Amino acid sequence: MTELDLVVPRGRPVLGVVVPAHDEEDLLGDCLAGLRTAARAVGDRARVDVVVVADACTDRTERVARRHHVGVLRLAARNVGRARAAGADLLLSRREEPATWIATTDADSVVPPGWLVAQLDACEAGADAWVGTVEVEDWSGLAGPVRARYGDLYADGTVGDGHRHVHGANLGVAAPAYRAVGGFPPLDTGEDVTLVRRLDDDGRRVVRDRAHPVRTSARTVGRAPAGFASHLRVLSEMHVIPTSPGTLPAEPRCSRRRGHEGGPAARIS
Repeated sequence: MTELDLVVPRGRPVLGVVVPAHDEEDLLGDCLAGLRTAARAVGDRARVDVVVVADACTDRTERVARRHHVGVLRLAARNVGRARAAGADLLLSRREEPATWIATTDADSVVPPGWLVAQLDACEAGADAWVGTVEVEDWSGLAGPVRARYGDLYADGTVGDGHRHVHGANLGVAAPAYRAVGGFPPLDTGEDVTLVRRLDDDGRRVVRDRAHPVRTSARTVGRAPAGFASHLRVLSEMHVIPTSPGTLPAEPRCSRRRGHEGGPAARIS
């Protein structure tokens, strides 16, 4: 039992949380502190089991995870899709109290206090998956126009009270639905989009939540190719590349980042 595994009567839901991490010693501590707070908020309703998948790490990522008393799974894939899948498989295959729900976030992100409450509510209401949004924690290292352009593009992905974004940093899925669609594919980018697309295509009930955004870093050099950091870098480069008088930089194809055009799970930015 880890520090985040709260003692509750048997038969209660088990929320497994997967955190893929590649050389994240600097940011992982804040991530796990946020998860601890979120776990306490459901302490009387569910057990929380957190696993950090230390994927091809050369720094002290594993040490940070163990200092926070969470599970650690070593991997040498250097592939975020494989890392998320390996963590999910471990949690789902526990001999005693396997996970009934798999949530995922990223090591450079901090979940809000009500993050697991919202997912547990969705789970108990019969949802097959829950998809949240993200917000950048600190824009100070990027030019002002980047933040404005990002906000415009992100707003384009909202639909009424819902949204069409997909982020591995803010995602949850019921164990039966996860198994039914084959889980996370072994992709180095877009594993989250593909999973949600499979759920949509299979007619699963996917809750899209805008009320519990995860705060994520504004770094422009990330761990996954064409991931969120790459998206911010493209927006940043739009404002530093010289152009001819009277012309504008080409628009980045943000709506197709890590996904395909069209469909409920296609808008990723």
